[in-house]
Amino acid sequence: MKHRIVVLGAGYAGATAAGRLARRLHRDDVEITLVNGDPEFVERVRMHQLASGQELRHRPLREVCAGTGVRVRTARVTAVDVDRKTVDLAGETLGYDTLVYALGSTIADHGVPGVAEYACDVAGKQAALRLRARLNELKPGGTVLVVGGGLTSIEAATEIAEAHPGLKVAIATRAGVGDWLSDKARRHLRGVFDRLGITVHEHADITRVEANGVVTGAAGEIPAQVTVWTAGFTVHPIAAATTLEVSGTGRIVVDRTMRSVSHPDVYAVGDAAIAEGAGGKPLRMSCASAHPMAWLAGDAIAARLTGRKVPETTIGYTIQCISLGRRDGIVQRVTPDDQPTSTVVKGRTAARIKEFICASAAWGASHPTLMLPSRRRHVVASGEVKTHLAGR
Repeated sequence: MKHRIVVLGAGYAGATAAGRLARRLHRDDVEITLVNGDPEFVERVRMHQLASGQELRHRPLREVCAGTGVRVRTARVTAVDVDRKTVDLAGETLGYDTLVYALGSTIADHGVPGVAEYACDVAGKQAALRLRARLNELKPGGTVLVVGGGLTSIEAATEIAEAHPGLKVAIATRAGVGDWLSDKARRHLRGVFDRLGITVHEHADITRVEANGVVTGAAGEIPAQVTVWTAGFTVHPIAAATTLEVSGTGRIVVDRTMRSVSHPDVYAVGDAAIAEGAGGKPLRMSCASAHPMAWLAGDAIAARLTGRKVPETTIGYTIQCISLGRRDGIVQRVTPDDQPTSTVVKGRTAARIKEFICASAAWGASHPTLMLPSRRRHVVASGEVKTHLAGR
């Protein structure tokens, strides 16, 4: 009987993990099912581009996985039972022997009233398309407020301002915009905001979102015809509803091989997992974390199933990339534990680097079995491991 591997979520982490497993394990021994709510692979790091009016390449998952041996199931996950080893979909239940949980994240409203009713976001494709429609409805002089001061907020504000020069764009954050960056990077960021006419409201504690703007604790009201909520992300509540050990924020606690510390047949990757990176710090929710987490999980699963040595690697960072519209950007070099250094690339060169990285990430996730040589090994049987070499 084949070993059943179910991968939940086909974002950067899930698609990469499924492809890694297909490249490592022999098809005669495993059945890999990739479950995703959208029939396409979605470049989440480009949702601000989609919202601003750009068209993105379509990548149907069935085409992405064609010829890999990975079976694609388009469906929404409604529940997971890690004790019975089942996954509930709409009208169907899947059983598994090994589960890879990669359901990602969505916006975090932090309990602020009015976010769900009045704010737009760029957390997914449909949300980005709704925001695009709202922006297209605005007349010249219309007002847009982006709430948040992180990477997503900066990219959304600059992309909208560049694509819609007739609109008045502002950004509001509880702390400082880009305050984790080096001084050199922050100076360039402020210069870009000035060039694009983006108004900055720092230390603005948003207490409520309304139809025509937001209310802050100290500065009163900030008017806006469209409010874009980008003040952080949170995971879906499915994992927290199981007996898996999760953090206070609902992320699955994993070891250095991305394996659940409470259920050894469950692995978690991407935003859904909380894993220790360089310096003992938790890895941040990002594409930069998703890929190495998926590689490590795929290799660990394959190693355990085939009786080989399990790899353990400490994941660290090298750079943070920020797009500031299509022709400007910041590439901030960081330490492995994600602290900024004095090395910064900016302007058009940084924009080209960011575009190359985004394109490479999408290519890697949408060509899951072309990223490394095939070494499809058999699952251990009677104490023996047989190796089948295929492809390059």
